[in-house]
Amino acid sequence: MKAIMLMFDSLNRNMLSSYGCDWTKTPNFKRLAERTVTFDNSYVGSMPCMPARRELHTGRLNFLHRSWGPLEPFDDSMPQILQKAGVYTHMISDHYHYWEDGGATYHHRYNSYEMVRGHEGDKWKGQVKEPEMPEHLGQSWRQDVVNRSYMKKEEDQPQPNVFKLGLEFLEKNKNDDNWFLHLETFDPHEPFYTMQKYKDMYPHDWKGPLFDWPPYRKVTEGRDAVEHVRYEYAALLSMCDAWLGKLLDFMDANNMWKDTLLIINTDHGFLLGEHECWAKCAHPFYNEIARTPFFIWDPRSSVKGERRQALVQTIDIAPTLLDFFNQPIPADVQGKSLGDTVKSDSPVREGALFGLYGAQINVTDGKYVYMRDPTDSNKPLFEYTHMPTHMRGPFTMQEMSTMTAAPGFTFTKGAPVMKIDAIMGFLAGTRNPKFGTKLFDVQKDPGQENPLDDKETEERMIRLMVKLMKENDSPPEQFARMGLEKYL
Repeated sequence: MKAIMLMFDSLNRNMLSSYGCDWTKTPNFKRLAERTVTFDNSYVGSMPCMPARRELHTGRLNFLHRSWGPLEPFDDSMPQILQKAGVYTHMISDHYHYWEDGGATYHHRYNSYEMVRGHEGDKWKGQVKEPEMPEHLGQSWRQDVVNRSYMKKEEDQPQPNVFKLGLEFLEKNKNDDNWFLHLETFDPHEPFYTMQKYKDMYPHDWKGPLFDWPPYRKVTEGRDAVEHVRYEYAALLSMCDAWLGKLLDFMDANNMWKDTLLIINTDHGFLLGEHECWAKCAHPFYNEIARTPFFIWDPRSSVKGERRQALVQTIDIAPTLLDFFNQPIPADVQGKSLGDTVKSDSPVREGALFGLYGAQINVTDGKYVYMRDPTDSNKPLFEYTHMPTHMRGPFTMQEMSTMTAAPGFTFTKGAPVMKIDAIMGFLAGTRNPKFGTKLFDVQKDPGQENPLDDKETEERMIRLMVKLMKENDSPPEQFARMGLEKYL
């Protein structure tokens, strides 16, 4: 048996033809939907990048216990479990957070891995002389300007090289059995840098400076700028679609559909001016971010061209892969194998919890989404870890000076953990996590434009949130931080 997981980053489902968009050029995503099962109620769990990837390994939420960080010694890693069971695991990625301090434990869980350099601020190429910074709106980083100078052609960009290496692996190993390929591209994550041939698919009148990297804040630019950024994103999305097509072509040409599981997913979406917001994390997790595109082909049931309404999450990917390779699912895994859901839309949960460490906590039952603010102090809040690193560096000595030993949780395998005061705050204290508690009926109001004043439904969603937090063995102070003590 064989499995391929192709993961994109920041894939907004509302921009895909397979989810109803009628103006972007994504024929291969439409083709993908015809060959797989498409999930209509797939939600994120722990946000953003590395917390989501920890879920890919462990099959459980992590945002209630710590911020962005590495795999922990007590974590059950899905690719490592497969590797120990004799399944060959290989990872190919240009997601540069894997080789920063906060992600450096992930890729070593595979038999082998290949890294492609150059995205965003990846410290790839060295240049002593200051580069000529272009006139721009939004963001522009020195390192990104240097990196782009080495990417004059499409074949120089990271994404094409990820796919080329993936196709190389498939060509070499297509006739062998018992392997899992984790193929992952940072695109269409910002900055939305791509070649002119993709931009030409979306002609429009833009007379402003370079603007392909929106900031993480409210929109202050004009509607023409918002439209331009959406076209820039669409151009990069069409590049993703083109390379997806090459993977589908290979599977067609080599009849891989008969014995190869295919999962296409993303870590989260992205706001492109919706709700007058750019990006993610600086805003509530509206459905443009939280409700994700998700596709599965399972050769065991061979169901294709159908849609599923079951409420699923990122945490379901690990148990789905373990089940496919006939491996036992560890007791600490909270996700569910989706084999039966692919086959017949079997439900796997009544509700889904999602959010970002130290920010709002959100819950959905598939019909309603409830976004709850923390209390005014947003305290108490602690990091629980054996691996005290942030995205690009270790915890500060100021943080470590607050460290005490905590007895651990159900999933720490009996080991105590460091309990560290979250003095760095919400995303290093740079943003306000209070956006206003809101309740939406996302079936009647998919754009989340009309918050509800429905005390009975809100009460029910609060109780669902508390139940799911308890099931996650949430630290007790999280209930205090969120003003939920009376529901315990």
